[in-house]
Amino acid sequence: MRTLLRNYYLIVVSGIGNKITKMFKSKTVIISGGLGDIGRDIVRLFATKGASISVGDIHSTVVAQEFIEEVKQLSETKNIIYSQVDIADPTQVQKWVAETVDKLNTIDIAIPNAATATLAGIMEVSPQQWSDELKVNLNGAFYLSQFAAAEMIKLDLAGRIVLVGSWAAHSVHPNLPTYSVSKAGLSMLCKCLALELAPHHILVNEIAPGYVNAGLSKKIFETNSAAKEQAERKVPVGKVLNAEDIAEKVLWLCDFSNEHMTGSTLLVDGGLSLLS
Repeated sequence: MRTLLRNYYLIVVSGIGNKITKMFKSKTVIISGGLGDIGRDIVRLFATKGASISVGDIHSTVVAQEFIEEVKQLSETKNIIYSQVDIADPTQVQKWVAETVDKLNTIDIAIPNAATATLAGIMEVSPQQWSDELKVNLNGAFYLSQFAAAEMIKLDLAGRIVLVGSWAAHSVHPNLPTYSVSKAGLSMLCKCLALELAPHHILVNEIAPGYVNAGLSKKIFETNSAAKEQAERKVPVGKVLNAEDIAEKVLWLCDFSNEHMTGSTLLVDGGLSLLS
């Protein structure tokens, strides 16, 4: 009797595990900034869950090829494509979205992830730096969200959009004013999109990480170990995030079993926002 129960348990658990592993097998993901640290881990994780993926970034196809081949090895599906695209150019974004639908048939999930940051105080940042950063961080997120949502509506698909924001949207950062303002705008963009797209069953949410060992912060941490130690001491939970931590939370926000969470910001900052 015990043997029968044990075998039954193993069959059930195995079935559930396989279902979770392939939970995005019928879904297509489009992600900007897909060659950045956080973008790469998001792509890798979706690939292991069976999703088809359209990766966009400003780098050439030659630069992207090694990563794309790596991702293909991670998953059963080979539906991983790459496009060199300037997210700040609406014409390029619209073309990328159209090509994604043409090659992968649908878009179910959009992740505006591309971002740039300028280290300069509010009196030092140049008008050009201010404009360029807003174009990538805020305008680019709007373009991808709008064009991807239009395809979801046209195809009559329930969808998910996850904006990659930052806790910097909620706290003044003296050396990152443009970045902070762009991410604050992203939070309101999330809410505006969520309200208008809800009747189409397209849920829109935002993830707002704290200190992450990725991108610009990673470069600083690698050259200045004291800076990382200082960051870890400041974070109430005593550690900084890794790119894979963000990827896991993004995947959770995209879960189609979630049918009520929309217009929300998932703050993942280890308690930084609780400090006065």
